[in-house]
Amino acid sequence: MVTFTGVSHVAFTVTDLTVSQRFYAQVLDFVPVLDVGYGRILMHPANGFTLGLIRPEGASGGQFNELETGLDHLGFTASSRVELEVWERRFEQHGVRYTPIRDMEMGHHLNFRDPDGIALEFDAPNELALQAQRALAANPSPSEIAAFVAEHLGPAYVPRG
Repeated sequence: MVTFTGVSHVAFTVTDLTVSQRFYAQVLDFVPVLDVGYGRILMHPANGFTLGLIRPEGASGGQFNELETGLDHLGFTASSRVELEVWERRFEQHGVRYTPIRDMEMGHHLNFRDPDGIALEFDAPNELALQAQRALAANPSPSEIAAFVAEHLGPAYVPRG
C-alpha cells in the first residue's frame, strides 16, 4: 500500500508578510529561511516543519474566516496538557488571541489566531487518544473501530458511512 509519511508544509495567504513573519518567528519560534518577494519561507528548527507566508500580487481579502469552505484550522502537536499551559503563558506575553485549554474526548486543545485571524491549534493527546492510536496501528476493521468508539465515547460518536 502506498502512503505518505507526514505533512511537509503549509502555506497561508496573508495580508502583511512582515507582520505575519514576526508573529510566527517570535511566538512559535519559526526561522525565516527564504524571501521570494511575494512570499516568505520559514522553518521550525526543532522539527523542520515548513511554513509559507504568501502575498500574491493583486491579492485581496481581509481576516481569515473558517466558516467559509477551505481551511478550518491548522493543528500543531504538543506533548502534554502541561505544555499547553506553557503555551498559554507565552500567548499572554505576546498578546496572542486564544481560547483557554479545552479538555475534550480525545485530547486537550488550545486554539489561537495569527495576525490575519488564521485559526491555529495546539493539541495534546489524552490517554484515550493514545489508546486509540495504538489500536489503529493494529489495522482494525471498520466494525472494530465502531466497537472501540461506542465503548469509549458512546454510540453517537461512531463514524457513519
